[in-house]
Amino acid sequence: MQKTTFEISKMDCPSEENLVRMKLDDISSVKYLDFDIPNRLLRVFHEGQTEKIEALILELKLGGIKLGTEETDQTDFKEETNQKKLLWAVLAINFAFFIIEMTTGLISKSMGLVADSLDMLADSFVYGISLFAVGGTLIRKKRIAKIAGYFQIVLAIIGFVEILRRFLGAEKLPDFSTMIVVSIFALIANGICLYLLQKSKNKEDAHMKASMIFTSNDVIINLGVIFAGILVLWSKSGLPDLIVGTIVFILVVQGAIRILKLGK
Repeated sequence: MQKTTFEISKMDCPSEENLVRMKLDDISSVKYLDFDIPNRLLRVFHEGQTEKIEALILELKLGGIKLGTEETDQTDFKEETNQKKLLWAVLAINFAFFIIEMTTGLISKSMGLVADSLDMLADSFVYGISLFAVGGTLIRKKRIAKIAGYFQIVLAIIGFVEILRRFLGAEKLPDFSTMIVVSIFALIANGICLYLLQKSKNKEDAHMKASMIFTSNDVIINLGVIFAGILVLWSKSGLPDLIVGTIVFILVVQGAIRILKLGK
């Protein structure tokens, strides 16, 4: 048995973890994946095929770097029996906030909230693919990944067009209070999702897990929308909201491209 350790610099939250899992789940030599999200490390326990495993991880464009491979006698791995239940929980939370943020974003005319809702939808797709592809064929997993990825890109393009229209036209200012309040709740939701999934790993010093939420791109996006809302109030301009929306839509497209790579 071999243990190969990777540093994955862009593995900020469990959605990236699931992308890696799906990428490697058809490799028969992989026996166990041990994720350390706070330190952005992945330990792959496998029997051969080191170069293939490394190539697949690099394909995801998550900043993966192989730190080294060593022999190990470890063969007993503790599987989490409640992982599927936790995935359903985080899927429900992310999809619920996709609906909440999309609805409030349209009502308040905030492109930041609309863009963040698509980021929540992107995470929902990742968890959904993980769940619905379990026990299914590789072809089925790839088909679902392609549909999810292209759908996400289409929504992002629509978002870009709307941002351009608002930038060129005279649009009413977004409701800054709605932006701030909804983003605070989304921030809490992301923290809950990350805590639930990390709790299942039974790591030592569980109280330190709270600090992990501040390494997540999702949380940075939430804080960005909150800051944009404050700037809208201060500047009496909708430009900060459009800038944040543009940045998040770009991140959504990047996430969609990663999902599409699973369909190859």
